[in-house]
Amino acid sequence: MTKDQIEQAVKAYVLGEFLPDEKPDALDASTPLISGGILDSIATLKLVAHLEDTYAIEFEAHEVSADHLDTLGDIANIVESKVAAK
Repeated sequence: MTKDQIEQAVKAYVLGEFLPDEKPDALDASTPLISGGILDSIATLKLVAHLEDTYAIEFEAHEVSADHLDTLGDIANIVESKVAAK
């Protein structure tokens, strides 16, 4: 799975779960999700659980933060690296 495919899949999930009335164009690879207030702590944990289940990966506690999960681009990068490391 490519980074772009991961990014699109995560975008679809975020739009469906957390922004159901938002237009898809409003969310791009650099939109701040955590620091922008779209994802709170519970939503972030829900997203992480979804990523772990979908991609059969595990996040370390220090990775569940805005440093690693703030944008779709950040999320795609970490997921891609974890999938490649399996």
